[in-house]
Amino acid sequence: MRFDEAIGTTEFRDDPYPYYRELQEAEPLHWCEPWGCWVLSRYADIAPVIQDYKRFSNRARVTNVIRREFPESFLEKIQPLLQHFGQGLINVDPPDHTRLRKLVQKTFLPKTLERLKPHIQAIVDELLDQVVPTGKIEIVRDLAYPLPVTVIAELLGVPTDMRQQFKELSGTILEFQAMPRPEEATILRSQEALIELRSYLDEVARERRQNPRDDLMTQLVSVEEEGDRLSHEELLSTSVGLLVAGHETTTNLITSAVWLFLRHGIDTAKLAEDPSLMETAIEEVLRFESPLQRLGRTVIEDCQLHGTTIRSGETLFSLLGAANRDPSQFDQPNTLNIHRSPNRHLAFGHGVHFCLGAPLARIEAPIALKTLFTRLPEVKLATDQVRWNSGVMRGIKRLPLTFSSADR
Repeated sequence: MRFDEAIGTTEFRDDPYPYYRELQEAEPLHWCEPWGCWVLSRYADIAPVIQDYKRFSNRARVTNVIRREFPESFLEKIQPLLQHFGQGLINVDPPDHTRLRKLVQKTFLPKTLERLKPHIQAIVDELLDQVVPTGKIEIVRDLAYPLPVTVIAELLGVPTDMRQQFKELSGTILEFQAMPRPEEATILRSQEALIELRSYLDEVARERRQNPRDDLMTQLVSVEEEGDRLSHEELLSTSVGLLVAGHETTTNLITSAVWLFLRHGIDTAKLAEDPSLMETAIEEVLRFESPLQRLGRTVIEDCQLHGTTIRSGETLFSLLGAANRDPSQFDQPNTLNIHRSPNRHLAFGHGVHFCLGAPLARIEAPIALKTLFTRLPEVKLATDQVRWNSGVMRGIKRLPLTFSSADR
């Protein structure tokens, strides 16, 4: 089955890697008709493309195909969505990206995040305390989702008791990005969720103007009030991006790690005891099951790739999941090797758009996994079949485990 025919099938959703490999071997630059864009699959092509923002822009990367494929009458209906994804930290290039990133980067520096470790540990302990007496845990619901969404919500200064609502809104906002040519109903549903989340964050921002606190939203509001450094629209777009991206990747990372370690018979007790081994193991999970499977870019000027001319305004998708399984870059790429070093995966991107939240994910995941495997050393998979999310994000929907309730 060719790549275009596989898209949307159960086989592709559960295991896209054979199709990625077929592209790498037969057509490393591929025009994907269902997606309406060009697709790159080799590491050597993708690494330079995603760091070259002057030729391959982040601007309109999410909505470029929609703008091109849908009639003007429909585009008028989705102006809030189009405007949102045309600004904010995640959707722009330097110099705007540089300006916005400086405003929030201090919060996500490794040295700054170190102070959060005791609090993250307390959150993990509290989450596990709730399931220990039951003898079972559903990783996504009970640990992998509530941990990162609680942390990012607290950083932003929004109530963590709304985390289930955040999960539902975030998932719906991401729906239209599952395929570059989504149905109109999907786009409208995503826009509705986006408007609701923006409205809520707008209320938080307005409250912070009256009652400043020690959180990121207060910092963003204070910068906004200084003048032209941060517009209100940029504040909302950036806040939504941080809240959505700030937990989705880490949720998928933690869940995939538990699945892979248990499925592959990894000595989890040894992992829990050895911080350096845990570190390399997590990097291998990021490579092996990249939470973010692809990055879109808008082509700024006509260029040549693999002897083909790509026109200005077209969309180019870099398949991170394919690059991270490229045999020209990684020895035995389809083997989970928790000792792999070096491991120059592209799971967090590359260049100026390297994931802002990567340091936070690299703190949260080891704490969650170490605590899980220490307190529940006899934890076992309750199923050998899981269902993966399909789309721009790759993660397991549900992962039930069992253990003896006597474990601590």
